[in-house]
Amino acid sequence: MKTLYDVQQLFKQFGIYVYVGKRIYDIELMQIELQNLYEGRLIEREVYLTAWRILKREHRIEESRQEENL
Repeated sequence: MKTLYDVQQLFKQFGIYVYVGKRIYDIELMQIELQNLYEGRLIEREVYLTAWRILKREHRIEESRQEENL
């Protein structure tokens, strides 16, 4: 797992589709869903940590894009 698309494919395995309409909000909701999957013991710790790192990286990228547009 290396990209946001890979994280989305992980969610798809559990029937979770996230689309709020704004990419940064999608990422934030995915972080919540990821935590729920981990706390429900549906995914392994290593999968959780890898996906969490990807989501954090993507969130930082989106924040920097928003700051550039101001």
